[in-house]
Amino acid sequence: MKPSLQVRLSQHLALTPQLQQSIRLLQLSTLELHQEVGQMLEQNPFLEAEEEALVNPFETPIERQAVDRVADRAGDGETANEAPDAGEAVAEMRGDEFGTTARDDWENGTEGDDFDGIRETPSSPSSSAASGDGDDFETQDRSAGAGSLEDHLRLQVMGMRLSRADHAALRVLIESLDADGYLADPLEEISARLAEMLGVDDAEGRSDIDDRLRCALHWLQSLEPTGVGARNLGECLSLQLRQLPKTPARQLALRICEQYLELLARRDTKRLTALTGTDEALVRDAQLLIIACEPKPGRPFAGGEATIVVPDVVVRKNGRGLVVTLNPDVMPKLRINDLYAQAARGLRGASANPGLSARLQEARWFVKNIQQRFDTILRVSKAIVERQKAFFTHGAIAMKPLVLREIADELGLHESTISRVTTAKYMATPQGTFELKYFFGSSLNTDAGGNASSTAVRALIQQFVSAEDTRKPLSDSQLSSMLEEQGIQVARRTVAKYREALKIAPASLRKAI
Repeated sequence: MKPSLQVRLSQHLALTPQLQQSIRLLQLSTLELHQEVGQMLEQNPFLEAEEEALVNPFETPIERQAVDRVADRAGDGETANEAPDAGEAVAEMRGDEFGTTARDDWENGTEGDDFDGIRETPSSPSSSAASGDGDDFETQDRSAGAGSLEDHLRLQVMGMRLSRADHAALRVLIESLDADGYLADPLEEISARLAEMLGVDDAEGRSDIDDRLRCALHWLQSLEPTGVGARNLGECLSLQLRQLPKTPARQLALRICEQYLELLARRDTKRLTALTGTDEALVRDAQLLIIACEPKPGRPFAGGEATIVVPDVVVRKNGRGLVVTLNPDVMPKLRINDLYAQAARGLRGASANPGLSARLQEARWFVKNIQQRFDTILRVSKAIVERQKAFFTHGAIAMKPLVLREIADELGLHESTISRVTTAKYMATPQGTFELKYFFGSSLNTDAGGNASSTAVRALIQQFVSAEDTRKPLSDSQLSSMLEEQGIQVARRTVAKYREALKIAPASLRKAI
């Protein structure tokens, strides 16, 4: 073949840097977006944030209003020396916004009962300096007084008269506890590790360490909260049951925890009754005692951070309709620095710096892409609300089937764009705050020839299980039959999948003894 040259015209989509940035910003969450904006503000001198935009999206409205009121008072005539500080703003927020009623409810309600043991923990002396009374343990915030489980146990150990070696053994055991209050490692491994740290390699020294650790474990298990230092669930429950008065039910509960805990978990009443030689009434009493115990003694001290969800879109009822708006607190308010932009435009000819022009263009693209991101989120949110109007009145049980392609076709966008918009973006509604993906669900056939949303089916399953008789819980087959009576055709395996997604245990584990 003879080589030749040909000219062809074709159209194709080129991923320009501007388009790549637009796609990347679209899939970012609110927190990631604010981090991206912060980095861009540091890197690009042409970009600046408006003063009104300096609002923390994770600050609650109550805190913001309290700080604003203090700032207004400071601007109304108070001098700089008389202006209240941030501590006064927080104090005003706690006193005025929440009021004494909320504090009384906390101290007198169930929450206060759950944390009575923690409230009695001595607080650190650092908080008493501000009071000026000299009482080191008088005033301290409850949450700070609680501290971690390790600190709570060490405070109790400080009041025990033990030798230096016993204190060291007890400290090693405390450091070996996991977040639930259990020993994370076997006692033999802790002993071997301690012997290696102390350089003890002879049999007599190892035996002495073993004896000290066993005594230290006994002391540890005598501390509060009861059940701490247990090596398994049965031992944890037994430690708590031994604190109760001696009754036949308590003795049976101890025996079940030590020997038949698996049978109790499987609700095998007949076998428990046969193996223990008792009647069902006593087994039920023992079960009630076991249920009242805390399976995770370290739970009240767990420092788990609450996940803060800031909605990108807010839906409100307005008369008979729904109003969909963007949350202004999550929208970065950016602008181009006019002074720098005019200076860059004034440089022409040989003195022009191509780097400055590129930076200016980059800042303009960024502002435009940010605005386009929120415009797309608002368009998609309005389309979702229009399709799922019944949800905002009747809840999840009224959810309709919806897939990404339907919204994409309606708005003239690609399906992948809808997927990026609905990921890690949240909508605040009268029913609660939900991720945008929550409003999408597959379709299930009904006897009437229509379709039902999988989300609505899951809500129905949750409703059926909540109303069931715990002595005769509903099986997956029964749930499938009940859904069929509602005109929804769902197989037993599909019911099992939805039940597991709802974190509902099987019928055998939901049965009450």
